[in-house]
Amino acid sequence: MVEPADRPSTAGQRLGAPESFGVSTLEPGLRPPAQPPGRQISIRVQMLDDTQEVFQISQRSPGKVLFDLVCAHLNLVEGDYFGLEYQDQRKMMVWLDLLKPTVKQIRRPKNTILRFVVKFFPPDHTQLMEELTRYLFALQIKHDLACGRLICNDTSAALMVSHIIQSEIGDYDETQSWQHLLHNKYLPDQDALRDKIIDCHRKNVGQTPAESDYQLLEIARRLEMYGVRLHPAKDREGTKLSLAVAHTGVLVFQGYTKINAFNWSKIRKLSFKRKRFLIKLRADPQNAHHDTLEFAMASRDCCKIFWKICVEYHAFFRLFEEPKPKPKPVLFTRGSSFRFSGRTQKQIIDYVKDSEFKKVPFERKHSKILSNSSMSPQSSSFRSQVPKEVTHTHTHTHINTNKHYYVFLYSLQYGNFGMSITCRSPSSSADSPLASAHVLVNGTGSVNGQATASTGIPGQSPDGRLPSPLTSPLLTEAGYVRTDDEDEKFPTDKAYFIAKELLTTERTYLKDLQVITESFQSVVGTDEALPDSVRNLISTNYDPVYKFHQGFLKEVEQRLAQWEGRSNAHIKGDYQRIGDILLKNIQGLRQLTVHLQKHSECLVELERASRSSRRLETLCRDFEQQKACYLPFNIFLLRPLHRLLHYKLILERLCKHYPPTHDDFRDSRAALAEISEMVLQLQGTMMKMENFQKLLELKKDLTGIENLVIPGREFIRLGCLSKLSGKGLQQRMFLLFSDSLVYTSRGMTPSNQFKVHGQLPLYGMTIRESEEEWGVPHSFTLFGQRQSVVVAASCASEMERWVEDIRMAIDLAEQSSSPHADLLSTSLTDSSKCVCMCVCAPNHTSPWTYLSHVSFINQLSGNLLRKFKNSNGWQKLWVVFTNFSLFFYKSHQDDYPLASLPLLGYSVTVPSESENIHKDYVFKLHFKSHVYYFRSESEYTFERYRLNLEDRC
Repeated sequence: MVEPADRPSTAGQRLGAPESFGVSTLEPGLRPPAQPPGRQISIRVQMLDDTQEVFQISQRSPGKVLFDLVCAHLNLVEGDYFGLEYQDQRKMMVWLDLLKPTVKQIRRPKNTILRFVVKFFPPDHTQLMEELTRYLFALQIKHDLACGRLICNDTSAALMVSHIIQSEIGDYDETQSWQHLLHNKYLPDQDALRDKIIDCHRKNVGQTPAESDYQLLEIARRLEMYGVRLHPAKDREGTKLSLAVAHTGVLVFQGYTKINAFNWSKIRKLSFKRKRFLIKLRADPQNAHHDTLEFAMASRDCCKIFWKICVEYHAFFRLFEEPKPKPKPVLFTRGSSFRFSGRTQKQIIDYVKDSEFKKVPFERKHSKILSNSSMSPQSSSFRSQVPKEVTHTHTHTHINTNKHYYVFLYSLQYGNFGMSITCRSPSSSADSPLASAHVLVNGTGSVNGQATASTGIPGQSPDGRLPSPLTSPLLTEAGYVRTDDEDEKFPTDKAYFIAKELLTTERTYLKDLQVITESFQSVVGTDEALPDSVRNLISTNYDPVYKFHQGFLKEVEQRLAQWEGRSNAHIKGDYQRIGDILLKNIQGLRQLTVHLQKHSECLVELERASRSSRRLETLCRDFEQQKACYLPFNIFLLRPLHRLLHYKLILERLCKHYPPTHDDFRDSRAALAEISEMVLQLQGTMMKMENFQKLLELKKDLTGIENLVIPGREFIRLGCLSKLSGKGLQQRMFLLFSDSLVYTSRGMTPSNQFKVHGQLPLYGMTIRESEEEWGVPHSFTLFGQRQSVVVAASCASEMERWVEDIRMAIDLAEQSSSPHADLLSTSLTDSSKCVCMCVCAPNHTSPWTYLSHVSFINQLSGNLLRKFKNSNGWQKLWVVFTNFSLFFYKSHQDDYPLASLPLLGYSVTVPSESENIHKDYVFKLHFKSHVYYFRSESEYTFERYRLNLEDRC
């Protein structure tokens, strides 16, 4: 069909938008729906960038047609977060109903301007997949700040305005910045904050508009008034209040202070009667007399408007899919037929995740800086830019949101069942089905090792999967080393590649030590909040280890250079070995055993000090948001002991490779004996530290449980199972400890915590398979002393693993009827609660003793060549594999990763012939439509990556 020549082109067409619009309210691949016949009318819509557009619709068209046209005009994929609002004949602001005819809602179309604005504010902006969506959200925040709706303290306001200015005019220039502030109004009281805004803007050098949007939303989402629209009301006593609705439920404000919140899970029904708004709560034995709350609003219309918003918010954030329409009554109607129309948040995220859209450039109306519209939303490179100042103004924000807990979040949300794991990877971000939380290099998060990212997972996000950080512009710049056909030449001996693994992982290890000895001590160690005893304890016991490994790394680098023939070729000698260097340095490392034994005390004392000082707790939280701290800081404190295990594995492979007659065999075997003795000597300390760290991180991310960290308790595994209840099968995250089984669900808290629903003591528990009894596949019943629970796994093998692990834990609990506390020399106390190192009772050996080391001892580092599914050529990156994630650097000299890819949920295979990857040593990582190819330098390296990734994915 040929378009009329005089028809004005849309902004999307002028910018080269694809013909198949990706409008989120439509099915994938469909254009906006055909309009019904009838006379055309013009509707004006004001966009978030203050421009106005005119849309032609049929008189009979429902509101959805107009809304879809707006989304198509913007090339907006995630349109369901937005809505069209207007002032009706009663002078009240209302949302355009997508199901009703537009002309029946807007009585005077010629005199009415609809505003396209954000309608649903998600708890975490990392749930927004597209840069355009985040840009529109940033414009909404800009509007809310300017009109005084987004109330916050001066520091937060100045920070947010500084990021807005950065996106509009770029880096700080004294004259330009002052002039820009003089001619543009971002805050009602801007003049008083001008100096503070300028100071903040000065620190944003190098930040792109996309990154500025990210920073702005990162600050805004933490504010109590973020996304809040107040509706005046009164309580039964006549006190003036305001009601609001958020993703968590219904909120009550007095002025601008939130005084109460009713979570969706506690609300049984919302209704209105005349001008009374009623909230019926679920039965609570402790509050039996107030199960219905009543608020008086200005009129019945005010009640109905607020009730409709509540209905839509509940459906959007809590339902998996759009609710079906109510059947039409035969005789008469009762109550409102209003329902939410559009995709839920989960449907949006799934839609974007499962679809591949061509990134279309868009224009930033107020910006003089070109947009990088290919920026990935959850890229860890974004999270790595989160301003440090944010946490100073929000010290109540939990330290664990995305960065370290993404496995916990994602596995709950996306059914990565049966993962018997004892640590988490650092985040947010990536396509991985695993969140909040968590895949992000510089987010916040928890649970023994990273989301999170980030996420969270996601977080990550409570309902969505994060997009891949591998499409970040930071990893696709032209300045990066690319290679097509040239292959580097290396020695062919397997011993060389074992030695090279030692070299590359030693480089990463030294950088990790630097986080403790330099980064932490420069940021936190100089503050008076850190007690001198803790400061001295850390520096005394980590600095010598760092200095030793500086020399060790230098020796290994020189030997590998000689082995490869790049230097010292004129010196005679046999340099094709590594055992002699390992033996010499492991003997030297034995002299540092006294320091290694003290590392557990460092962990305990730092935790004690943080619990007793809010200032220190905030400093540590801020430090974990630094770029260099890409894992939870506790993980870095554990690194030296984990490194011993890595040396042991390297030497075992070396001794297995060498024949007894090889010149390097004797030294390698002697070094293996030395390191094995050290590992045996320090194994008890290592186990205690790891378990203590796991429990501490879990404690931060669980609500509804007291005294999680108790003597004798071991963390064993976590994973998802479906619990059978009166409502059917409900997905829950289960955590297995040595004395109890705990089941949780994702809580609606700003820090993405999980709420504990129940605890089942293992002592006296029995298990019975229940598939035939309940008719639920792969189900089994747990019979406790006080209650029984029916759960179902996703497959037979997963059920077998869970049943086996729980039975082993039951046996362990019954053997340890009086658990010991074989503690470290110190314990932590907080009021009456004792928090201490936890180990197994001495009369048994835990079946999970070695599992806790698995994610650390098989770390890998080195250069890999990366290729996307539809790209040409290969890109060379320095890659670190640890904690169930791949971290990407430009080179091994970088101080922090630019992006990360969480791996749980991905599959690892070899490319097929049809994929036309005509290179050796290539492995493929893929999850649904997301495919990455990685090329290693040798068969040895290829097998090391492939086997370890298969264990993690």
